[in-house]
Amino acid sequence: MAVMVTGGAGYIGSHAVLALLDAGHEVVVVDNLVTGFDWAVDGRATLVECDVADEGRVRAAIRGHHVDAIMHFAGSVVVPESVSVPLKYYRNNTAASRSLIESAVVEGVTHFIFSSTAATYGTPERVPVAEGDPTVPINPYGMSKLMTEAMLRDVAAAHPINYAALRYFNVAGADPQGRSGQSTAGATHLIKVAVEAATGRRSHVSVFGTDFPTRDGTGVRDYIHVSDLAAAHVAALDLLRAEPGRSHTLNAGYGRGFSVSEVLDAVDRVTNMTIERRLEGRRAGDPAELIADNGAILAALPWRPARDDLETIVRDALAWERTLAERG
Repeated sequence: MAVMVTGGAGYIGSHAVLALLDAGHEVVVVDNLVTGFDWAVDGRATLVECDVADEGRVRAAIRGHHVDAIMHFAGSVVVPESVSVPLKYYRNNTAASRSLIESAVVEGVTHFIFSSTAATYGTPERVPVAEGDPTVPINPYGMSKLMTEAMLRDVAAAHPINYAALRYFNVAGADPQGRSGQSTAGATHLIKVAVEAATGRRSHVSVFGTDFPTRDGTGVRDYIHVSDLAAAHVAALDLLRAEPGRSHTLNAGYGRGFSVSEVLDAVDRVTNMTIERRLEGRRAGDPAELIADNGAILAALPWRPARDDLETIVRDALAWERTLAERG
């Protein structure tokens, strides 16, 4: 049996592909290559170039590769863009996911792992935030993901399929072996932007908001290394296969947060340079603080973080950025 990875030519998806292959799984990647790269797909995997909403081709790939599990990463992920272009997010994240889930049900796929987000919580009532806390998204990105979680819950109640929805916090870093990393042009993730500045690809880093009710006025986030996140997906797949009647919604984070200023200080230390910071106003849809209560994922899975150190995350991201610079 094979695992289908949608969005497997993208940042997080390509790392999940590596983790699956390294664990001995057969992998088929479905990606339309709008934001992903064919070279990011490990040669041990099979790439099918199509959109996840193309039900005919997706179903043919499921049948042709005997897929019994899907890891769904495909979608749009920029929070400010979701505020200005909401229908793009409801099409790419919600409507396309509905098509994919239907393809899975029709073809008898029994396990589904969904790339969800901490943005489903909106501005949490407490920090750290736990899975049972209210989900009140403050941007279309978070709402588009929460709607997909609801679809999965309802489908799992009606059909022989179980799922794990992993609510990511802030994903950063790159494969320690240098096989993949974040490569999309114009990325908005802080550590990616900062290492681009450190390698001369940007002139500065914008700090969006210095008046948040946090310890230094800048936003606080829980940063998780992408390779640790990929390993959590493999562990979640093992759990779904071992317990076919159960589904799970789990926070994927480390349970501690760093402010924007603290992250940029870490980048300065790792690079031994001072990156220019430009202070700007808050962006629409940004909460002051998001930190995971990760007790549930630690209890449900044998997964334990291996690279949960901020400077390690920065070093791996920087190494990948230098690789990209050498490629031109």
